[in-house]
Amino acid sequence: MSGLVTGDAVVLGLQPARLPSRALAVLIDLVAVWTVYLLITLGLAVATASLDEAAVMAVSVASFLLVLVGAPIAVETLSHGRSLGKLACGLRVVRDDGGPIRFRHALVRGAMGVVEILMTFGVVALVASLVSDRGRRLGDVFAGTLVVRERIPAARVLAVPPPPPWLVGRFAGLDLSAVPEALWLEARQYLTRSRELDPVVGRRLAERLADELVARTGAPPPAGVPADAYLAGVVAERQARDARRAFAPSVGGVVPGAVPPPTVPAAPVVGAPVPPVVAPPVVTPPAVTPPVGGSSADSGARATGFAPPA
Repeated sequence: MSGLVTGDAVVLGLQPARLPSRALAVLIDLVAVWTVYLLITLGLAVATASLDEAAVMAVSVASFLLVLVGAPIAVETLSHGRSLGKLACGLRVVRDDGGPIRFRHALVRGAMGVVEILMTFGVVALVASLVSDRGRRLGDVFAGTLVVRERIPAARVLAVPPPPPWLVGRFAGLDLSAVPEALWLEARQYLTRSRELDPVVGRRLAERLADELVARTGAPPPAGVPADAYLAGVVAERQARDARRAFAPSVGGVVPGAVPPPTVPAAPVVGAPVPPVVAPPVVTPPAVTPPVGGSSADSGARATGFAPPA
């Protein structure tokens, strides 16, 4: 990694491109540019067949400058340092401070590339890249640029080993709000790489990290707990809190699909006034008056339409 310092005093960890990847990117660019140049040359040869020798020479020089020199400069300027070959190889041209290049950087690189790559078949660029500590050719030195790797393979993620069983849950009441993310990262990296370290160096590193955690949390570790076990327990508690926070219910504190608890009526308050009990009203059915001038059987027959037998 190359430690570049920006104007804001920020150190950038950039990985310079190696010579094989840069050579492959240049080869791809040359194949593409020369293919376009040959096609344009054939087209111009047919179009300028009726012109004199001086005009043909002028057109040839103009096509050479525009295609082999101007085209790479334009592509690097518009793509901010990503030519066709660099895009295929995962490379990019940046300034010395890590920022994107501009037209003047691409112009200097393209002008020097004619001498380094085209006229000397890449010998000067090869020697300059081997001599430079960051693999820069003369065009990069004069332009103040650097070719870096833009696509870096992702590192294999290692799981943090769990703490001893007798330490699980012992740091539940620890205040971890003052611990910075950089310290958490150092502790996780130590726990994942502790088996690869020298025992003496690993013990010193664990003690240093444990002292920093104690200074941030304000609570000393339990008596008799080793520094590495203390780190594993605190990191496991931090991960458990993050997991609970990530999977906590977000709407009203209700977990979807959970059965709500039964509703318990509130107990009466001692001394509160008791509301009076109101009795429901009594409904008296209306009296049935027999019809005048007939018997009850006749009235029943007229009411229902059925005459009882004699």
